[in-house]
Amino acid sequence: MTTSTGWNAGSSRRAKALSWSAPDPSGADRDDRNPLTRMDDAFGLDDLVACYERGVFPMADARHDERLFLIDPQWRGVLPLDAMHIPRRLARTVRGEPFEVRVDTAFDAVVEACASSRPGRLETWINAPIQKMYGMLYAAGRAHSVECWQGGELVGGLYGVSLGAAFFGESMFSTARDASKVALVHLVGRLNVGGYRLLDTQFITDHLAQFGTVEISRADYKRRLAKALTAEADFYLLGPAATGADVLQAISQAS
Repeated sequence: MTTSTGWNAGSSRRAKALSWSAPDPSGADRDDRNPLTRMDDAFGLDDLVACYERGVFPMADARHDERLFLIDPQWRGVLPLDAMHIPRRLARTVRGEPFEVRVDTAFDAVVEACASSRPGRLETWINAPIQKMYGMLYAAGRAHSVECWQGGELVGGLYGVSLGAAFFGESMFSTARDASKVALVHLVGRLNVGGYRLLDTQFITDHLAQFGTVEISRADYKRRLAKALTAEADFYLLGPAATGADVLQAISQAS
C-alpha cells in the first residue's frame, strides 16, 4: 500500500519506495482514471472519505504535478487477512526484532519518506496536495502509520487509511533491509487483532504477491468494501508494545 517501494512497486518505483498504488497512474486504463479538477479548499476531508467509501482513490502523475486523478481500477489488489504468507526468513527477522516498531508517532515523516526521490527512483505519485489530504485524515484519526526505527532513525514504514473495518494501504518505504516488510507484517497482525475485514493494496505487484495478495474484480471489491464499511474495527486494540512474536501469532490464529 524509498525503498520507496509502494504497495505498488512498479518500474518507476524500483528504488525503494514500495507503494501500494500504481507505479504510474498515467499508465492506467483511461476508464480507471478521472481528473480531479478542483483541488482547492472546496475539496475537504469529507470529500476524500467519500471517495474511499465509493472505492476510488486519488493519485498524481508526479510529485511536482499538482493535478490529481481519481483511480477506480478494473482489477483490485487485496491481501486476505486470513491468508497472509510470510516467508520463513522474514518470520525469523520479525521474531528477532531488529527494529523498534511504533504506530502513529511519525506519520508525516513516513509520508514524506514515501514521497521523496531516491537513487533510481526520481518520481513518485505523492504530491503536495496528497500529502496535505492525508495529513488531514491522520489528524481526524482516519489514517495511520506503522514505523520501523533503528538507532533512533526512521528506516522504514507504511501508511494507509482506516474506515470501518477496511484498511487502504497507500505507500511504504524502506532504507534498511526488510524494514517495510516487517512493517507490513506488524500491520496485518494489528488488523487481525482489531477485527478488520479488508486490506486493500489498490494494485498487485510482485512485491505484494509474495505475501498472498490477490487480484479481484471491481464488482467483487466493491461488495467486500461495502461489508467492511458497515463493520467496526479498532486499530489500537493491539497495544503499542506488541512484539514480533505477538503479531506472528495473531496472523497464525487468523489463518
